[in-house]
Amino acid sequence: MRNAHRGLSRYLKATLVAVLALNLSACADLRYYWQSVSGHVALLHAAKPVDDWLADSQTPEPLKAKLLLTQKIRQFAVTELKLPDNPSYKSYADLQRKAVVWNVVAAPAFSLKLKTWCFPVAGCVNYKGYFSQDEAHTQAERLKQQGWEVSVYGVPAYSTLGWSNWAGGDPLLNTFVGYPEGELARLVFHELAHQVVYVPDDTAFNESFATAVERLGSARWLLRHGSEAANLDYALFDQRRQQFRALTRATRLQLTQIYMKNQAVDGVYIAYTAMNNIAKEGIYRQFRAHYEELKSRWGGYTGYDAWVKNANNASFGALAAYDDWVPAFEALFEKNDGDWLRFYVVVKDLAKLSKEQRRQALMNIAQSA
Repeated sequence: MRNAHRGLSRYLKATLVAVLALNLSACADLRYYWQSVSGHVALLHAAKPVDDWLADSQTPEPLKAKLLLTQKIRQFAVTELKLPDNPSYKSYADLQRKAVVWNVVAAPAFSLKLKTWCFPVAGCVNYKGYFSQDEAHTQAERLKQQGWEVSVYGVPAYSTLGWSNWAGGDPLLNTFVGYPEGELARLVFHELAHQVVYVPDDTAFNESFATAVERLGSARWLLRHGSEAANLDYALFDQRRQQFRALTRATRLQLTQIYMKNQAVDGVYIAYTAMNNIAKEGIYRQFRAHYEELKSRWGGYTGYDAWVKNANNASFGALAAYDDWVPAFEALFEKNDGDWLRFYVVVKDLAKLSKEQRRQALMNIAQSA
């Protein structure tokens, strides 16, 4: 399914399996932690080694072909991109649903700053993931009643950051294994990148790093191994994605500019005047009009329709985490002569800095590129 959330993300990045080791009686939201644990355990239980699926005469041939491709991509990740060589993505599970989890994100009516939730091990993140779509929407309704703008979106894959390797690692899933070759490679590279570097409490750093790895890695994969059809398919989709991201970045900037006028001390937002509210509504109308212009240039491609229809501060805020620092990470990769191991060492050094120091360092890298 090609939609906005394939490009943004795609993904719950909390160490769900790690909570098995926690004393849950000390946690405030026992039900949430229980659904996290039980949902992940069910996922692991459904997974079987790829070799078993390939040997099974009942496995459809198209699925076998995709699974064989994933193993080539997995090996490329290790040998060429120097990503971790472990059990992740060497098993497969059919969950009989379209998403593995559903993420809930929330933002105030006049800000793109996302609400954060804090968890043991994973730290604070800007989303809350549910294995049940109904539970995700129930949480969304609670937040709406509290005055938040809310977005709920299905996620095709997530990373346990290596915590589940003892239990077979993160499996391939039916929710994404059918993706076109370039997109499949992107997703695998993205999720494995989280096992290289992950900083609690800094979603933008984590997601931008993984997005840079997926972009650079998939380009190299297609150059060396992609068929002409795969390259053409990827080029067309990536062109649309980059145009859409350019539009959303411009819109985020416009929204941020009017929201900055509404900042108050101690993080409290002052009630907007009617004029400010009209400005916000005008920006959203303009965004949707520009999107319709893009669609006409794309020959009526509708992959982003649902996202645009439901776009609000929460969905725009979520996009920022996957976009903001990607150019800086790509520049850092080039600065290290395209050497993956050197690149990872430098990124790990950045991860040791304070959040503000990391932000300043990335700003400096981007400006000097």
